[in-house]
Amino acid sequence: MSMIQVQVRRKSLEAQDIASFELVRPDGAPLPEFSAGSHIDVRLPDGMLRQYSLCNDDGDSRHYRIAVLRDAQSRGGSRAMHDAVGQGDLIEISPPRNHFPLVEAQRTLLFAGGIGVTPLLCMAQRLAKSGADFQLHYCVRTPDRTAFRDEIASSGFASRVGFHYDDGPADQRLDLASVLAGPGPDVHAYVCGPQGFIDHVTAAARLHGWSDEQLHVEYFQAAPLDSTGDGTFRVKVASSGNVYDVPAGRTVVQVLGEHGIDIPVSCEQGICGTCITGVLDGQCDHRDLYFTDEEKERNDRFTPCCSRAKSPLLVLDL
Repeated sequence: MSMIQVQVRRKSLEAQDIASFELVRPDGAPLPEFSAGSHIDVRLPDGMLRQYSLCNDDGDSRHYRIAVLRDAQSRGGSRAMHDAVGQGDLIEISPPRNHFPLVEAQRTLLFAGGIGVTPLLCMAQRLAKSGADFQLHYCVRTPDRTAFRDEIASSGFASRVGFHYDDGPADQRLDLASVLAGPGPDVHAYVCGPQGFIDHVTAAARLHGWSDEQLHVEYFQAAPLDSTGDGTFRVKVASSGNVYDVPAGRTVVQVLGEHGIDIPVSCEQGICGTCITGVLDGQCDHRDLYFTDEEKERNDRFTPCCSRAKSPLLVLDL
């Protein structure tokens, strides 16, 4: 993956445990253009790659802005960004990628849970610029944990935003039954945040007749998987014919890497799509959050960073 060196021009505390990072090229040249919903990979000081959504106006590629929640349950990425990356530092990032794009719609609903506001803020800016009909519902535990609260409140689309606080009065909490009632065929919803929040919103939407095609989600972290029933399966590399055992507790990426077959990875949770590999034969045990149910049924691609096999052998297009 081709990486870009950038400098942290500004690091700011946006809310309790949330820091934003404004990134620019050291020579002042523009960064690659991006679209609302895009994310970048950030290489941390210890070499890890982590994904963060871009939350600045997608019409301005002179800089990128990301926001990071300090999460005690994370695998170290959030702590590294908060503690080891400072203003003025040079870091490496990937070009933007977008697995969460806006589609043209008669009306758009945006549902943000906590730090999940980052890609949706960029979407709100884009929708407001185009004069689209939209609403942003921003759900947070408390006001002091609300990133970009003042920025949103003073924006030109402030009237389209509802802030909903867990510790606030009942009349300001998100009424999903009312917001999601009677979806038209050309209405789309975007949901980002913790998995419990995403599940809550999407379940309510389906209960009110929303189709899967109208619901778009972006996960920041996969839920822990139950691996108690995992066993050994085999993978065959089509180009060489070599076959390798993948035991319980090991991933396809790890096993192949030990034999000199490197598959690019980033999130290692089946979220980002970096490691997607073609499957020529065999039945996948999809454990990712990247593919739709329809794409999983095709059984022609999988995420070897976390997915496994239901059949004894998978033949990989490598």
